[in-house]
Amino acid sequence: MSPGAAPAPQSRRELNKAATRQAIKDAALELLRARGPGNFTVEDIAEAAGISRRTFFNYFSTTDAALASIVHGFLDNAIQQLRLRPADEPLLESAQAALMALADPKAVAPLAELFTLTQQSPLMAHTELEAWDHCRGQVFAVARERLAGTPGGQDELYVHALAGSVISCGKAAMEVWFSRRGPDLSAESLTELRQLLIDAMALLGTGFTTPAPSASRSS
Repeated sequence: MSPGAAPAPQSRRELNKAATRQAIKDAALELLRARGPGNFTVEDIAEAAGISRRTFFNYFSTTDAALASIVHGFLDNAIQQLRLRPADEPLLESAQAALMALADPKAVAPLAELFTLTQQSPLMAHTELEAWDHCRGQVFAVARERLAGTPGGQDELYVHALAGSVISCGKAAMEVWFSRRGPDLSAESLTELRQLLIDAMALLGTGFTTPAPSASRSS
């Protein structure tokens, strides 16, 4: 998709698939909240979502994969905003702008909730890994897409290092937020998380030579 282009409308089949995927994600999260990590199965998720076990496996390979996908909505929205940025804009500036475009703090709520749950149980470690791996893959794809026509844009090391750095900064922002806020998912807490993510991209963009804005620091 070229920068500024509107996404093509989805077909009925695509909308139905998206609805089924969302139902699975919602069911997985509700079971996680109600029963805790490791206390439900694929069959439980399928039953709660009103689908067959076979249908579940058409979308996800494991319960971990279903839970990790909770963050995909946030990431997909951020990637969509990123693709709307000017093609000649530096990628990390575009990343900041994309995060700022997600003005509603609730946009980061799924990301915050999953991270909070993974910090509270060792059983969720693989789910967290699944989520970050998906993020890395998405960032790598959009970085390669944006840099394809630039000098060095085909350098695999550069693109891999850039994607890995973006993910590391995202993790750092999440860890700082959790150390300050713990499991607090209030609007104020989510606003701080969003700002920390923006500040982390700013630090990466300046080569870590500029301190983060004081607005995102703990008072």
